[in-house]
Amino acid sequence: MPDTIKYTETELVLLLKERDQSAFGYLYDNYSGALFNIVLAIIPDRELASDVLQEVFVKIWRQVALYDATKGRLFTWMMNIARNASIDVLRSKSYNNSQQNRELTENVYANAGTTVTNTDKIGLRKVVHSLKDEYKILVELSYFEGYTQDEISKMLNIPLGTVKTRLRNALLQLRELVKN
Repeated sequence: MPDTIKYTETELVLLLKERDQSAFGYLYDNYSGALFNIVLAIIPDRELASDVLQEVFVKIWRQVALYDATKGRLFTWMMNIARNASIDVLRSKSYNNSQQNRELTENVYANAGTTVTNTDKIGLRKVVHSLKDEYKILVELSYFEGYTQDEISKMLNIPLGTVKTRLRNALLQLRELVKN
């Protein structure tokens, strides 16, 4: 079994700016799942979310020269591209028309008999967004997107112990915010 190539964030950015296709393949393999979940959180239609994800990676490829490591991490930069692209689609006239033309039965049958609590309806996401950025991203990835602490550690390139500590602190802070 061949060893898989691993890049540091700095190496990956440098190779991407040099238009290295294997580095772009590595980027896609390692970040597409997280970015897809970010898109899917905004656009609930999986097929449309897949299309948006493809557009996001095209945009990343075209604009990687604009990435500035002094302003933040590569994942945060890509996450903002995915989020903005998703919001742009939601605001588009064609998306709004497609939603108006959708049959009523789609939602009625899809939601029939479900007991899952939508965290947006109870305001939990709003409370989470009041956390510090370093806590907010971890809570989003762990509790809303379903990633394990180990996956988050690798995805964000921070030690597993730091992920665990920050998540614990975030939960303690959330508990205090919910009590008040």
